[in-house]
Amino acid sequence: MASAGDVQFGGQMEKTKERNEAKEGREEGGMEFSACGACGQGWGGDRVEFLGRERYDKGAYLFLPSYVMRIHGAKQQRDAVKRTPKNQLDPVFEALDTLGNTKWRVNKRVLGVIDRIWASGGGLADLVDREDLPLPEEPDTDDEAEIKKWKWKVRALKKENSERHSQRCDIELKLAVARKMKDEDGFFYPHNLDFRGRAYPMHPYLNHLGSDLCRGILEFTEGRPLGKSGLHWMKIHMANLYAGGVDKLSYDGRIAFTENHLDDIFDSADRPLEGRRWWLGAEDPFQCLATCINLAEALRSSCPETTISHMPVHQDGSCNGLQHYAALGRDKLGAAAVNLVAGDKPADVYSGIAARVLDIMRRDAQNDPATDPNVLRARLLINQVDRKLVKQTVMTSVYGVTYIGARDQIKKRLKERCAIEDDTELFAASCYAAKTTLIALGEMFEAARSIMNWLGDCAKVIALENEPVRWITPIGLPVVQPYRKLGRYMIKTFSQVLTLQRETDKVESLLSSDLCFVNFMSVNVMVKRQRTAFPPNFVHSLDGSHMMMTAVACKEAGLNFAGVHDSYWTHACDVDKMNRILRERSLLNFTRNPFWKICWRAFKKHSLH
Repeated sequence: MASAGDVQFGGQMEKTKERNEAKEGREEGGMEFSACGACGQGWGGDRVEFLGRERYDKGAYLFLPSYVMRIHGAKQQRDAVKRTPKNQLDPVFEALDTLGNTKWRVNKRVLGVIDRIWASGGGLADLVDREDLPLPEEPDTDDEAEIKKWKWKVRALKKENSERHSQRCDIELKLAVARKMKDEDGFFYPHNLDFRGRAYPMHPYLNHLGSDLCRGILEFTEGRPLGKSGLHWMKIHMANLYAGGVDKLSYDGRIAFTENHLDDIFDSADRPLEGRRWWLGAEDPFQCLATCINLAEALRSSCPETTISHMPVHQDGSCNGLQHYAALGRDKLGAAAVNLVAGDKPADVYSGIAARVLDIMRRDAQNDPATDPNVLRARLLINQVDRKLVKQTVMTSVYGVTYIGARDQIKKRLKERCAIEDDTELFAASCYAAKTTLIALGEMFEAARSIMNWLGDCAKVIALENEPVRWITPIGLPVVQPYRKLGRYMIKTFSQVLTLQRETDKVESLLSSDLCFVNFMSVNVMVKRQRTAFPPNFVHSLDGSHMMMTAVACKEAGLNFAGVHDSYWTHACDVDKMNRILRERSLLNFTRNPFWKICWRAFKKHSLH
């Protein structure tokens, strides 16, 4: 029998071994990334199935505390969930369990390619370069304009290098987790919710909500035969990932694109870095590479339909926020623009907005520069307008993007293209482009804008009564907007003044001694935040309900399912089944709780007529 000393020594040896394994993590910018540390601290997936949700604060992890909702500091939301009957929350718990019980594994071939690129310095397939940009030497001149230009350039390069450092650290953490988990049979991602009811994996870094790198590395542990339908969807999926306008073709057009590039697909699968590197031209290169590998294996087999596929195939919403507004308002024009109406090929709302923006700019470009300052900006931007320039602004318009936010989004796109070198002119052009884009949006989606304005007006009336906006989502989750002014305590001492904040419905004045006193401010809801945040939060809650309802229905139908908000994933062979389910659940999302009924529930307390 081993003595206590032997046991202690054995444990020390085990710790030494773990430390040696931890050294496999790479150093980047003075930081050492340990694969063991990353996984040991809950940054990787769980190797075993977790506990089902039983209540607000129990489930998912076996030993660690785990809450169903990420609501730190939001006391009213926490109380609302705690007071909700369990049978009302059971569908939410079931959906979270379904999402968390999907088993994942690492795609070793894709990880191997990523490791090779990273080891050789990065700079490919959206991986950041591992080297910093060199700073220019100070010019030997007394010319203030030259010195000012040099300082501006140094400042910009330092900012770029700082961003590169952050990106390198992020990549190292993701790769550390992937390397640690690559030999596991499978792992799970328990989920919880934000206050609006949108589901997120509880593990950061490597998960399917992440970047193309994460999504290319991850695949379902369970494999299923492609079948005839799966092979069909795999070819469509390839075109969707390659994008560049190909994803807007009809299904037949996308299949034809894939079949016309079979040589490139085989070359990418066999020689991803030594060959023609066709996959690097994709909008999502690592996911494209994973698809090349799977598709090449299938097409080279004697019976492609029997090939086992582990790949998730995505079905994405078309500007999902606008889809919800079109459904809520029964807006036929808006519905056609966001693919709620059947068509031969998908409508592209971003291209539609870009075309309208271009029309406005062409009209402005014909004006007299002496009387219209926008003429020169319009002429400068005409050749820059495309769907990519306006896409982010269109996507975020339904979530309350402001003029300033739109300006910054477009400025970033223009800066990436190096379209306008002068910073002052870039700012002015971005202002003009943002204004034009918002005008085009208002014209094309007038009904959506009207609903957003009405929701905001209702929220303002409620907030003016010192009440937060509350509602219950179609799946039964209570939502309370958390935007409130916190109780503020000012504690004065001989040496300093401390200000403490606490969320509370009642703040009492306390006097602890002659040396300090407490002042207080009454707690009120933030009227402006309640008003501006309600339309996007309301739509996000519909989004979350639809995804969770779809997850449960897919589980009942025997499908593997993963979801990223408005993107729905399953095996290629099951896409047709999932498509039917997600459309049925979308219909149920609105027919079970029509717009008027949802709003009546939310507003009936506040005498809104």
